[in-house]
Amino acid sequence: MGLPVALNVLVAHQVLAGAVAGRAAIVVPLRSWWRQQCDNPPMSESPYTSGTTHFGFRDVAAKDKQKLVGEVFTSVARNYDLMNDLMSLGIHRAWKRYFVATAQVKPGDRVLDLAGGTGDIAVLLKERVGNEGAVVLGDINAGMLSVGRDRLTNRGLVAGFDYVQCNAEALPFPDQSFDLVTISFGLRNVTDKDAALREMYRVLKVGGQARVLEFSEVTADWFKPIYDFHSFKILPKLGQLFARDADSYQYLAESIRKHPPQDSLKGMMGEAGFARCHYKNLTGGIVAIHSGYKI
Repeated sequence: MGLPVALNVLVAHQVLAGAVAGRAAIVVPLRSWWRQQCDNPPMSESPYTSGTTHFGFRDVAAKDKQKLVGEVFTSVARNYDLMNDLMSLGIHRAWKRYFVATAQVKPGDRVLDLAGGTGDIAVLLKERVGNEGAVVLGDINAGMLSVGRDRLTNRGLVAGFDYVQCNAEALPFPDQSFDLVTISFGLRNVTDKDAALREMYRVLKVGGQARVLEFSEVTADWFKPIYDFHSFKILPKLGQLFARDADSYQYLAESIRKHPPQDSLKGMMGEAGFARCHYKNLTGGIVAIHSGYKI
């Protein structure tokens, strides 16, 4: 397990309260504990434990996928931004800026960034919500969360950021807690995507928006063989060359192909309760931004 459930919920409530005294009393003393946890990353349990699912192109027991994915991201945590550069040829930075620039968010809002990883999306979101707003980085992987926290702290970005290790399928926050919930390049790694979408809907305030940025299905037939060649022939070799980890990069390429295509994910968001669901393809469908609202 990660944070014990009661402590995790306590931290989540303190984060949402937004009181300076509350943060000092609860969150700050956890930092030394948090560093100990990051040295030996714990894994939260998934409620999705029966049947089989995919891990890349492999079929695995559903209860095992979370551990397998965790091992991948623990392996690549320190090279995560490099990984995204290799997978997208550097274009992911522009995708992320556009993703945040077009989000429904305003000064003073509270935002949850799931699969927050190294914190690059959180930094962009904090610029949008300003000094009166708050951004919570949520990630199931303690190693990834540690990298994000350290990078932001080293840049002097402390106020208005909080960090919670959590499973997207069972979030430790009360209903209607956030004005915006985002997840970037993380949903495809979740075992039970439907459960994660339902949780995003639950913690979103009425009138709020949820947004998903994820690798998707290329729309141009002529580009598909080029994209496949890069994904399955070039990317693993680059992973071996730069990170000495070809297998993790092979999984990440495979996970993209197993992720629901654009229309399917739009339908899943509707089934989770979201209204006015739509998506926008970027770079010919290499990635897509999905949006939905709680009304």
